[in-house]
Amino acid sequence: MNIDQIRQTPSVGWPTSHDRRGRARHQAKSGGSRQRDCLKAVWRFALMRTFVPCRTRVAALYFALKIRRGRDPPRQGSEMHASIGLRLVAWFALLMIGNLPAIGFTQSPCPGIHVRILNIRNSTGTIDCALFASPDGFPREFLHSAIVVMVLKIKETEARCDFEDIPTGTYALAVVHDENMNGKLDTNLLGVPKEGYGFSNDVKAVRGAPSFSAASFPYDGQNLNFTLSLHY
Repeated sequence: MNIDQIRQTPSVGWPTSHDRRGRARHQAKSGGSRQRDCLKAVWRFALMRTFVPCRTRVAALYFALKIRRGRDPPRQGSEMHASIGLRLVAWFALLMIGNLPAIGFTQSPCPGIHVRILNIRNSTGTIDCALFASPDGFPREFLHSAIVVMVLKIKETEARCDFEDIPTGTYALAVVHDENMNGKLDTNLLGVPKEGYGFSNDVKAVRGAPSFSAASFPYDGQNLNFTLSLHY
């Protein structure tokens, strides 16, 4: 093989610097496109109102704003893919946190029925918050009859329940310190509760458990705050 034949032979080995620069530009372009697509998806999810809980939308909106404010320049190769992967993991973590009851939040960003519970006697058992929409099962059979039930592990002498995405209507609230964790409000033969309890409108159980009508209240879909002190 002479010199002219060698010159005419196409190079098949190491890529030239021009090839490497072109490949890097292509990776950066595709990485930026992926980040933009991810950001658009988060924004669409944050602005959805149907079938998406309010707290989840707030978490997605917060994450979308963080991406827009602190978006890094496009990276190359495995570093770029790792960055996108970390962002997606953080997004799903935020969505999971967004669905948890807001026990530690001082004020929920979502409209709903917010209940602050005081005077918890001890840390035995759980605090059960039950929202009823009808007299059926009120207040004893809250696990079977309430439309929403929150079961909280007791950490302090206070707790908080946030009922969000609740339609307008008439409701009654029962809070039970379920010390034996049997899912019921235990009462004596006269119907007087033997465990810590609290009801909306601060109704007392004098000769028996109160009625739904005595504890009921109207809800218009806006923020409604209750403070209940448990009675033992």
